[in-house]
Amino acid sequence: MSGPADGPRGRRVLRARLSDSGEYVCGHGLPKLEPFQNAAYVGGVAFDCAAQLRAVSLRVTRPRVAVLAAVRAHPHVDTDTVIGLVRADHPAVSHQAVYDVLRALTSAGLVRRIEPAGTTARYESRVGDNHHHVVCRSCGAIADVDCAAGHAPCLTASDGHGFVADEAEVVYWGRCPDCMHSPTSEGSR
Repeated sequence: MSGPADGPRGRRVLRARLSDSGEYVCGHGLPKLEPFQNAAYVGGVAFDCAAQLRAVSLRVTRPRVAVLAAVRAHPHVDTDTVIGLVRADHPAVSHQAVYDVLRALTSAGLVRRIEPAGTTARYESRVGDNHHHVVCRSCGAIADVDCAAGHAPCLTASDGHGFVADEAEVVYWGRCPDCMHSPTSEGSR
């Protein structure tokens, strides 16, 4: 598959292929594309972002690949940072497009939106497991924390009130190692 073709609603759809040398190339004399810029080295696999999009029946577009690559490369990233990362390589991508892509990726289960109390929404690509987060009260740093012990013990509520829990959200708060050793971060959030 190569070259542009007419897509839905008469839009031009860019068709490209992976060459024998592992480069992403376009047909019909179009310029060679880098492997969707940021996606090329995320996780050490050149096109895994595209494959992930296809696996959940999402069309592979530059904005989707760029947003997914940004979230994969920067765990617990906020929307403004994603916009900056995407627009650094793709200046034509609008703020609204990034918001729309984040919403689509979240709905498809490729990214998870977290929003610890008092912070802006953050996105991460670690999905499908029941992990939690620790948040620094001083600098706002966020890190993943695996479930305490056993097979997701926090999913067994003392009284489930008839609900079947499939996810639990636990947020630990404290100070990160950098802030504990920094004399300028005595305050807390």
